[in-house]
Amino acid sequence: MVGGPTASARIVGVPAGLRRATLLRMTPQGQHIRLAQAYDGIIRVVADLDDADLQRPTRCRGWVVADLLFHLLCDAQRALVTLASPADGPPDVDDVSYWRSFPPRSDDGARHAWWVRRSAAAFDRPSGIVRLWTDTAPAAVRAAAAIVHGPDPTGCVTTQGHVLRVPDFLATLTTEAVVHHLDLVLDLPDAPMPGQLATAVAVATMDGLLSDDAVRPCGWDDVEYLLKATGREPLGERDRVELGEAAGWFPLLG
Repeated sequence: MVGGPTASARIVGVPAGLRRATLLRMTPQGQHIRLAQAYDGIIRVVADLDDADLQRPTRCRGWVVADLLFHLLCDAQRALVTLASPADGPPDVDDVSYWRSFPPRSDDGARHAWWVRRSAAAFDRPSGIVRLWTDTAPAAVRAAAAIVHGPDPTGCVTTQGHVLRVPDFLATLTTEAVVHHLDLVLDLPDAPMPGQLATAVAVATMDGLLSDDAVRPCGWDDVEYLLKATGREPLGERDRVELGEAAGWFPLLG
């Protein structure tokens, strides 16, 4: 279980719940646009990388760029399956509580990381993963478009043992893509950053995990917030003072 709030954190600032209200009011079509931006952003990062650049390190322990891209490819493939897997409601998770099923630094996570490394290594060249990603990610976006512009844009789907509404599912895909976009560009200084619309979804997810009463330190921009909320960067002493008891909830997800 991801560490979560057990009591209110009294911090001066805007409550996370208020910042999250914009996402909660977002239409299914708006969520689709944000997923499209997130996946297109990753395409723009990797499309022109050569095999050497695809072996540069990332923020994910033990993974080079090609490994992480393979992990993202699996997510896009899962999206295609999920969007073709309607489920009866009600949903048992939303775009925030979904993440509580995946505790940071679990044994399952370590096994998956090792499987990804071995699977990515099976390609003759790292660029083969790029080709699959550039085919699969847009297909997932098109599949999402067919649903959100269809007769039941807020219907339920099933994935990884959970049932959730399509807009919430798209938000989980967007959040993962944005966080991993930041992981990808660690050693790619000229790479573009995630788009603002997609980043706002990931930020809203962290706000939801942080709770309605706690707020992030006012000096953090969105990128610093995402990196620290996911344990990519450690909390500093000043961060811990500003967060108070909420500092013990970090990382909010892995």
